[in-house]
Amino acid sequence: MEHRVDLKEIAKLFLKLGIIGFGGPLAHIAMMREEVVAKRKWLTEQHFLDLIGATNLIPGPNSTEMAIHIGHEKAGWKGLLVAGICFIFPGVFITGIFAWIYKQYGQYPEFQPFIYGINPAIIAIILAATFPLAKKSLKSVELAIIGVLVLISSLLHFNEIYLMFGAGLVALLLFTIRNNKLQKTNTLFPLTFLQITNTTVLSATNLNLFWIFLKIGTVLYGSGYVLFAFLDSELVSTGLLSRQQLLDAIAVGQFTPGPIFSSVTFIGYQINGISGAIISTIGIFVPAFLFVAMLNPLVKKMRSSKSFSAFLDAVNIASVAIIISICFSMGKESITDWRTTSIAILSIAFTFGYKKINSAFIVLGGSLFGYLLTYL
Repeated sequence: MEHRVDLKEIAKLFLKLGIIGFGGPLAHIAMMREEVVAKRKWLTEQHFLDLIGATNLIPGPNSTEMAIHIGHEKAGWKGLLVAGICFIFPGVFITGIFAWIYKQYGQYPEFQPFIYGINPAIIAIILAATFPLAKKSLKSVELAIIGVLVLISSLLHFNEIYLMFGAGLVALLLFTIRNNKLQKTNTLFPLTFLQITNTTVLSATNLNLFWIFLKIGTVLYGSGYVLFAFLDSELVSTGLLSRQQLLDAIAVGQFTPGPIFSSVTFIGYQINGISGAIISTIGIFVPAFLFVAMLNPLVKKMRSSKSFSAFLDAVNIASVAIIISICFSMGKESITDWRTTSIAILSIAFTFGYKKINSAFIVLGGSLFGYLLTYL
């Protein structure tokens, strides 16, 4: 039986994860699994996997939404707020400092040698976390086939949301045919696909900043990196932000810990100072809290329903397949020579060979090796 957890414990954990959470949403989720499933036993492997599947079905920053889900599971709506805010705050605060330095001096220190070694280490962490999730999600031959098909489709760059919903629908269809309930199945989908519509040209006011980031946070599916495609069309094309500033925001998002959505803090500061940074940050993250608050109670109901359990199982295996696909793409981009290959092999050896080692040490080790090897 999963027990309730004190708010102080939740705050301590997610502040820690917010500080050491380098590498994007997959790495963050891997770290969360290590802490709440392997170490603290707050959630079972299956429950954690269900939350990943549910998170992938809604817009917004996935790792932030996972933190919010976990907080809600362990301490209700107070836990929801504490986990989310504590996970977001360190990255936003650090990004705000970089935003001020950038605004004052027009540049920031060169971090590429450190990033060079972080990326291969992060891939190892993600793979180590994905392995037990994959074992748990492979419940039948049907699910294995669905997983392989999703993996191939993801490698061919099909939209991940369509793949997850498609996998769930196929599993639901197979379940209803097998149980002869096709005509009786009441299908409830609490989520709808949304699209960003064209907006009027933004002015550099906090109201408009809040609106644009609220809208993006409400409808943005997929990786946090998709965020920058929207920002390019919404801000760069309207002249509020230069493309160089956007690229610099991406670099800050890669190097600083926590969710990559905290890059919005950097952008908001460049457009309208500290108030712009605060307003933009609130706008981009508010939808995540609202979506999780609405979705979380449905997860257990979905799992208790046989038909929706089949749907959720397929979404889970699809999520794992997409994670593997993303790792493959990340590997092609970041493991490019003997140095990064060496870091990747060492990181994989440590993450799989020493399961109790904290993933933060893997990240720091990769960063240090990357810095040292860059000058060899």
